Amino acid sequence: MNDFFARFKLDFSTLGLDQVREVGYQSWTPKNLCVNSYHNEIQYYTTRWDALCPYIEVTEEMLALAPKPFVVYALPPDSQYGVPINDRYGLVNTGSEAFWSDARRVRKFKDLDKLFRQFTVTEDVVPGASLTVSDIFDMGGQHFAEYAIHDDEVAGFVDYVRRLEVLVIRVHDKEGTLVLTDVSILLPKYDQVYGSFCQWNRAYKNRSPGIYACLLASRWAARNGYAFYNLGPVDEYAYKSLFVTHHEPIYALVLTEPDHPLVLDPTSPLHIDFCSENFNKKYRDHPVERLQMQHFG
Repeated sequence: MNDFFARFKLDFSTLGLDQVREVGYQSWTPKNLCVNSYHNEIQYYTTRWDALCPYIEVTEEMLALAPKPFVVYALPPDSQYGVPINDRYGLVNTGSEAFWSDARRVRKFKDLDKLFRQFTVTEDVVPGASLTVSDIFDMGGQHFAEYAIHDDEVAGFVDYVRRLEVLVIRVHDKEGTLVLTDVSILLPKYDQVYGSFCQWNRAYKNRSPGIYACLLASRWAARNGYAFYNLGPVDEYAYKSLFVTHHEPIYALVLTEPDHPLVLDPTSPLHIDFCSENFNKKYRDHPVERLQMQHFG
């Protein structure tokens, strides 16, 4: 074991495994902090907020207690922690007239509205504290199964939104069949609506329900005075390019033994997402003010 990790070799019998810690919108204990992740049967660890939540905060204690390799994605843009990785958040400048008047978007949005003209849209803002794990599974259970989202990550979402509000958009066809459920987290601190997940009925695939959900959420954000709708990571999702006006760096960190199999596998997430010189680098070189983004179009 190298000196870096030797400093954090702790006696787990004295850690207070059930003691709840708080950071940002998150609560955690050493028992529930991590979710097991795998690459080619190689185990590593992510946080329980990884799949469904934006802007995950960390503490020195959290980093010391977590088993390794430990990867934290989507640290806040105004944090001292994390380095930019090889993906970006795509943001929609919903308050921009130029966004809504762009000829290509006008045409595409008109086509979407036509496809859904006989459908019913409902929009509800729900106190996050009122939501249970069961509620979230009711809204997204099929989506979670398809994308291998762990039950603990659903519980992490419920934890994250305790002091926030959640936007739930539903679309039904004229017979009352549920076509889609889109769930976003309202983030006043960042002037954002963050798109957490969308579950849609595969029978309506030819109507592009996922893209329509992005349009509905963007319109809601504009009507309610939010500067941006955050589409989440975008580099692997070409369909989101219709909406993106700004790119925001995604900051992350990985703590690992240098000879761990995940490090030695060039196809692992560590090499896909990080530059190797940033392994075990906790702090960014140049902390940035929040909402410093690259304008895209």
